[in-house]
Amino acid sequence: MMGVSGTGKTTIGEALAKRLGWTFQEGDEFHPSRNIAKMTAGVPLDDADRAPWLAKVEAWISDQLAAGRCGVISCSAVKRTYRSAVVGGRDEVILVHLDGPEDLIAQRLNGRGGHFMPPSLLSSQLAALQAPGVVEHPIVVKIDQPVEAQVDGIVEALAERHVLRPAPTIPRGLRPLP
Repeated sequence: MMGVSGTGKTTIGEALAKRLGWTFQEGDEFHPSRNIAKMTAGVPLDDADRAPWLAKVEAWISDQLAAGRCGVISCSAVKRTYRSAVVGGRDEVILVHLDGPEDLIAQRLNGRGGHFMPPSLLSSQLAALQAPGVVEHPIVVKIDQPVEAQVDGIVEALAERHVLRPAPTIPRGLRPLP
């Protein structure tokens, strides 16, 4: 799940993972404390700041793939080099780009609380954004529709690409082992 802050990566990522029975990982949890402090102070991250964070995102993806698990991770991944670092040329990693108008994103950022990313950094993220091109095979989702519609669109696109595996069925009344 990629896009600038405020596009709904966490909301859509969690809803998609729940729908598919996959694991969701909040990519922001991998930021070192110095990155969070920098962003909280309204200072944009540079490539050097992002490198250890992107390495942890990539490691999570690699671990999921090695274990044969499907998952969803949120990561702004605004530059092609960042996406290349986390995707690593693996066809089984699908980019979902959440995209929308600046005014809607700004409205969302101004309305949320408790997040370290201040609305003042939106312009720097939009300036850095290199929308994924055709060669990256992204699923592009417009954020100006309800969450359910966005998730439906992603699920349909994944099904068209034949990347969805059927979830195991558990007979009613039984619970999976922890």
